[in-house]
Parts: sequence; structure tokens; C-alpha cells
Amino acid sequence: MMWDILTDLQCWLEEGQSIALATVIQTWGSSPRGAGSKMAITSDGKIAGSVSGGCVENAVIEAGIQSLETNQPQLLHFGVADETAWEVGLACGGSIDVFVKPLDKVFFEEICAVIEKGQPATTVTVVRGPDGILGREFLMLENNRFTGLPGNGWDNQILDLATKVLSQGASQRVTLSDELEVFFEAILPPPALIMVGGVHITVALASLAKTLGYRTIVIDPRKAWGSVDRFPHVDQLLQMWPEEAFEQIEVTRSTAIAMLTHDPKLDDPALKIALSSPAFYIGALGSMTTNEKRRERLLKDGVSELQLSRLHAPIGLDIGAQSPEEIALAIMAEVVEAYRKRKQAPAVMDADLNPTG
Repeated sequence: MMWDILTDLQCWLEEGQSIALATVIQTWGSSPRGAGSKMAITSDGKIAGSVSGGCVENAVIEAGIQSLETNQPQLLHFGVADETAWEVGLACGGSIDVFVKPLDKVFFEEICAVIEKGQPATTVTVVRGPDGILGREFLMLENNRFTGLPGNGWDNQILDLATKVLSQGASQRVTLSDELEVFFEAILPPPALIMVGGVHITVALASLAKTLGYRTIVIDPRKAWGSVDRFPHVDQLLQMWPEEAFEQIEVTRSTAIAMLTHDPKLDDPALKIALSSPAFYIGALGSMTTNEKRRERLLKDGVSELQLSRLHAPIGLDIGAQSPEEIALAIMAEVVEAYRKRKQAPAVMDADLNPTG
């Protein structure tokens, strides 16, 4: 999850700091942080991010500083059966492997460019191998374009596996041979929330989504509702009708869309676009009666039952919400639930990702 600590990394590099990057590459049992979780460590002990929620951080910090001093990567293992695990506090019933290496500034700039453009990509890191290749990193973009490959007959395997990982938004450690292990990590754009209708709920929802790290977009052609005064902090404000607005937005599988106007002139055209998009969440405000009338209109307008099965309506988790702020909380909770369940789906099986197994 590079973008979680991106700002800190950029600031430290501008200051001329040397940085070590620690990445969780595999977990077993009860582990507080998943594969891909990252922590950055500077030579003078500054930290950003987390690899364990606190229980192995001190040991990882020491390893990070040591890696900066020696310019050598390290593969760390902590488990409840290890004496070291009890010393650092990992007594929660799980095990964790962490790969620590000095940050490669050139490679980091390539990742920053990918994140800035919102491009999906896969990073490939050699976490076990000969000295000449240990710690090497490669980047694969969505069009299967690699920035360098290790060679030695592994190129095709790495390309195929990186493509799988990217298509499934996964992170995976893979053994390619007796002497080579690599860690694949998908880099997906930060999630975005598109809100159609600049109503009171949207004001609260945009603020909450921003706090949770979502890119926020508000669409409303009505100047009084979709004004900068009402939404000074959203990432994108489109004062236009939905058909025109969606031409200005790239909807991806990291996008959620919420219809909040109660007005069929706005909600219905936006829903037709949303339901045929790869958005991971689509919801619409309104009662059961309102939703049933909406369904009837959309079915008559050519929307299929399969497409409508994707719609969360009435929108939001049922928490008995009444105020705009409570309704926004219910909506955002449902969005986060959909996003996390999508990311946690067991899409990649070990047998598929282990050519030697």
C-alpha cells in the first residue's frame, strides 16, 4: 500500500534522507496487517506506516537502519514459535514475513508516476535469491510493458504471474525455483467516490470519504447545489448533467458511485452509465417504493435485471440513520464493506501462482 505513505516518502527524499522500506510479504494465522503493508524508516529513526500494528515494529526499525548501513536487503520472519516473536510481542497466534531493503529512488519515481497517472501496475521484488539479484525490483504496467526483467529464463513466468496478480488486485509471494522467490504486488489507484447530486447528505459524505482516503467527485448541474461554496474540498466538481460529466471521468473497478438526488432526471441517466461500468459499488438513495419505481423505469429503458442486481438500494447499511451525517456514515460503511470484500476475495490460488509446486 505505497500510497498510504507516499507523502512522507516524497518529503523525506526532498530533505535528502536515506530511507529503508519494509513490506509484509506473507502472513499466517492471526496477523494484524496483510501482505503489501509497508513501513518506511529513515536513518535517524523516523517512521511512517506499519507492518504489524505495533508488535514487531521495533525489530523492523532496527533491521531497516541496519539495511541502510550495509546497503543489503533482509528477509525477516516472526512467529509465535520463535523466541524473537515473544521478545517483540507477536503473541497473537500468527506469523509474519517482512522484506526490508533500502529504497531505490529511481524505482520509487517510476511508482510515483504510475500512481499520479492512476495507472494500475504490478511491482515484482526478488525476496530470496543470489546476491546479484536479491532485492531487484521490476514494474509491469497494465499493457504488459515491463521496466526491466531479471532474465535467466524467468521472464515469461514473471510476466504471466504479474498479469494474474494485476487482474485480481492481489499481493502474492511466489517460489519460482529452488533459489528464487519473488513478491508480486498490485498497485491500484486509490478508491474514488462519485456522488451524483449536491444535497446535504453529499456534503457530509464527501467529507467522510475524503477522511478515509477516497478521491471525491461531485456531479450536479444545478448551480445552487453543485457550487464551490458547498464543496470547497472535493477533488473534482462537475457542474453538468450526468451524461456529460461521466465523459470527463474514468470509472474503474476502484470506483464507487452514489445517486443522491431523488430526481429521475439526474439519477436515472447516471445509473444507466454506472450499471454498465466496472465500478465496485453503485447505490441509490430512496425508499423501497422509490426504488421499485426506479427499477420499473430503468427496465423499460433497456437496463437488464442482471445490471440492476448490482444496485444497492435503498443505499447504505441499515443503522437507523436519520440525520444527513448518519446517512452519510451508513453509505460510507457500505462502500467500505464492498471495497474490502472485493479486495479480500480469494482470487489467486497458490497452485496457480507456484510453477514449481
